[in-house]
Amino acid sequence: MRNLALISTGAALGVLGTVALTQPHFLLVGRAQAALADSYKQLNLFGEVFERVRSDYVEQPDDGKLVEGAINGMLASLDPHSSYMDAKSFQDMQVQTKGEFGGLGIEVTMEDNVLKIVSPIDDSPASKAGILAGDVITALDGEAVQGLSMQQAVDKMRGPVNTPITLRILRAGKGVPFDVKLVRDIVKVASGRDEELAGGIGYIRITQFTEQTFDGLKKSIDKLSKKIGQDKLKGYVIDLRNNPGGLLDQAVSVSGAFLGRGEVVSTRGRNVDDVQRFAADGPDLTGGKPIVVLVNGGSASASEIVAGALQDHKRATIVGTRSFGKGSVQTIIPLQGDGALRLTTARYYTPSGRSIQAKGIEPEIVVKENVPDDLKGADETKGESGLKGHLANPDADKAEEGGSSAYVPANEKDDTQLNKAIGILQGRPS
Repeated sequence: MRNLALISTGAALGVLGTVALTQPHFLLVGRAQAALADSYKQLNLFGEVFERVRSDYVEQPDDGKLVEGAINGMLASLDPHSSYMDAKSFQDMQVQTKGEFGGLGIEVTMEDNVLKIVSPIDDSPASKAGILAGDVITALDGEAVQGLSMQQAVDKMRGPVNTPITLRILRAGKGVPFDVKLVRDIVKVASGRDEELAGGIGYIRITQFTEQTFDGLKKSIDKLSKKIGQDKLKGYVIDLRNNPGGLLDQAVSVSGAFLGRGEVVSTRGRNVDDVQRFAADGPDLTGGKPIVVLVNGGSASASEIVAGALQDHKRATIVGTRSFGKGSVQTIIPLQGDGALRLTTARYYTPSGRSIQAKGIEPEIVVKENVPDDLKGADETKGESGLKGHLANPDADKAEEGGSSAYVPANEKDDTQLNKAIGILQGRPS
């Protein structure tokens, strides 16, 4: 009855306002119809080209490959992170988010039509072979990468375990490309690596945000708390360097492990009302112990959500160099034929309402590593702002920033950023 009353009231008011509303209404309908007609016209153009290629191309083309190529081209024109996954790629992606998959262990992106490494995964064939963030892959088993889509290149790098593949690598400062032979293996993305550091400090390294990450983090915190003793534990170093991201829900859960309560991140889509807010539901698993978070140019997406949330709530001190700056959300949409669409559907914002898209998280304490001479220049990442076709930062007053160093020393004693974090937790003067 209440709904009927509201409808009736609206109808009565509508009669009084007919003269004022009629013309704008027809204008809006007319514009919508014109836009729809233009869309159909463009689709007709595609159909015409498709039929012309099928009938007149020098060789008989594969219809499926033609359509898939058109889809890939359409998505590539949007931004660097939207893509189409065929059935196999979609299945591989689902396996990867579970934390174990076959491959080389590298996160890649397309930058200026070249395949660039965002970061190698710890203890993977790629990291063991010395592959670095910022390296460019120019050929796979002698076949040039140029002209391939990112998904096609990724498919070529995947394969049966224990099978070899040769990557031709172009590294800044080297000048001449060089070959690296890798053997595919089961890549296990550890949910977290932990150890006790001198002086009663717990160290936790998070390499990627998979379905296992929060559970692994909880186990690490419990283990370190018991091993060191809650009364002797001075705090935690959370290492997110070269962490390329992963699942949004895991980023929220990990943030909650340190925040207890409070907003972690919000996402905003195309429409004004399309806003979602994600909050931590606690408790703070550390018992309020001090936190230092390490980031660098290879820290992206979900790792930036965690760093941004802890920074805005003043729950942690962020140390290192500016993060990658990937401030967009990709939604996986299953399609017919068992494939899926990875589509950028929103930007995400830190609790204070700032977008880090193409800008990154700026640490409170900037600490640069001492990069060996033979790696200088090769350690730098361009970041999101260096990717062709990237989404602009929605805040016009915020200048876009380039990337930063993604170098992490192998030896703890040489790790300037880690040692700075240890000093902060131990209360040592700068």
